[in-house]
Amino acid sequence: MPLHQYDYIFALGTIFAFLDAWNIGANDVANSWATSVSSRSVGYIQAMSLASVLEFSGSIGVGARVADTIRTKVVDISLFEDNAPLLMLGMLCAVTASSIYLTMATRIGLPVSTTHSIMGGVIGMGIALVGADNIHWVDEKGGINSGVIQVFLAWIIAPGLSGAFGAIIFLITKYGVMLRSNPVMRGLFYVPVYFGITASLLTMLLAWKGGKIKIALSTAETVGVIVGVGAAFALVITIFLVPWLYRIVVKDDWELRIWHIPLGPLLLRRPPPPVQPEGSSRGITDFYAGHLTQEELDALRATRRPSADVEGRITEGETEPKDKVTSDAGSEEPSPRPAPEHKSIVGPKPEGPWYSGAALFWRFKWVFLRGVDQDIVKAQNKESLLSGDLDAMHAHAKHYDNRAEYLYSFLQVLTASTASFAHGANDVANAIGPYATIFQIWNTGEMGAKSSDVPVWILAFGGVAIAIGVWTYGYNIMRNLGNRLTLHSPSRGFSMELGSVITIILATRLKLPVSTTQCITGATVGVGLCSGTWRTINWRMVAWIYMGWILTLPIAGIMSGCLCGIIVNAPRWGFNA
Repeated sequence: MPLHQYDYIFALGTIFAFLDAWNIGANDVANSWATSVSSRSVGYIQAMSLASVLEFSGSIGVGARVADTIRTKVVDISLFEDNAPLLMLGMLCAVTASSIYLTMATRIGLPVSTTHSIMGGVIGMGIALVGADNIHWVDEKGGINSGVIQVFLAWIIAPGLSGAFGAIIFLITKYGVMLRSNPVMRGLFYVPVYFGITASLLTMLLAWKGGKIKIALSTAETVGVIVGVGAAFALVITIFLVPWLYRIVVKDDWELRIWHIPLGPLLLRRPPPPVQPEGSSRGITDFYAGHLTQEELDALRATRRPSADVEGRITEGETEPKDKVTSDAGSEEPSPRPAPEHKSIVGPKPEGPWYSGAALFWRFKWVFLRGVDQDIVKAQNKESLLSGDLDAMHAHAKHYDNRAEYLYSFLQVLTASTASFAHGANDVANAIGPYATIFQIWNTGEMGAKSSDVPVWILAFGGVAIAIGVWTYGYNIMRNLGNRLTLHSPSRGFSMELGSVITIILATRLKLPVSTTQCITGATVGVGLCSGTWRTINWRMVAWIYMGWILTLPIAGIMSGCLCGIIVNAPRWGFNA
């Protein structure tokens, strides 16, 4: 029966668990989509819409598995069997400390590990209540796949492993496609292969007993399903998507739309397209718009004049971005690869009183759409102490065939979607793991230790909070990722995301709550180094992010431990009538 004397703990737990999950959406989900938005493979509002759906789906489908790790594998909860409400209080302190720390980190734009934040909170409350000796620092059998030691190892293993995967994938792409004499046709050959691999990875995540539905398959049958789904998906892509892509990248068929994909091979019989009207916005996006090559940057800086607006950057002393540069001779020359302008959804505030229909409608749009009405690419290129000389950093990265890059934009959306689903599966546990324990004790008076004890509505609660965080404040962290780390393009971003996805799926399978921030950062550095020079990486930003990883666990732990210690040791004041 419910312990109604502790209704206040359950109520506070609900509030702070929601805040923690909101911060996961605002701070962590950018990891899955920053590369896609930065390379212009997908628009920001499209990315956030997909992220909302996929994060929620991952939370419901697979989230209970890692939630069990957060709940039961850090502190020896058997010590609370005689006093379950004390564990309930401890988990409240843990999630409160985690949510407050994450709120501060998100506000200052520091991409931290939300996984390590809640781990620190649980460790801190555990030390305060039962002592350091009762923390599961290592596996009981001496292994490293359980306990707190996995958090410290993750600082090295997660970015290192994802960086290696990302680098391998990009090197295959670089030398197998991009540097070939005909990269477009080579890319068309590789597209179904990569689609099949990504589909197999997603199937692997679902088939490895990750969700609520138990799949009774032998190891051989599971492997067969994984390979079969990947092969079938690759076949579908070959029949329907490849002809559509061929018409666009080879035949310049600018009239095609996404709804023509089901026509498949019939598209090959279409007549040649007419000449595209001047000024038409249709066609292949210039993925390197606003990014200068080394030769272009040297020529521009040789004029000894202020740099033109690159990616919309406003230089010191200017009030509006410029589309042209002035040479020493005084003539105006077009700025290389001008960046496309951002079209605002909210728009300027209309004239008139606040209660007018136009003003109220604008306020409605501002409240609900301001979070996605952002020009992320432009914001990433604003000069700051952490950004350094972004123009020079980007110039060291080679520009590849834009049509070949276009092929990878579709792959990048798929890998970002897979990463987002895997993130929801992995990181929803950070908020609802402790909350599930609070609810379990409040509802029954007993402690639940099995993952099946996590109700679906709690997983949904966490998924909704993550989606709201994505929608309202995800842009703040995304501005510090993407092009601020290294130059992004679809082929690079695809390699980063696929490398990160492989690492996250392996971690979910092994019940290791790794940080998706570490995975995508490691993959970004790994792919960036494949350009052949360390100058393509913004090491200031890497150091800033790594500092956040190191500080997160101890700060959250200290906050949680102090809060818990103060509450349980506070004097009980009594008054005589």
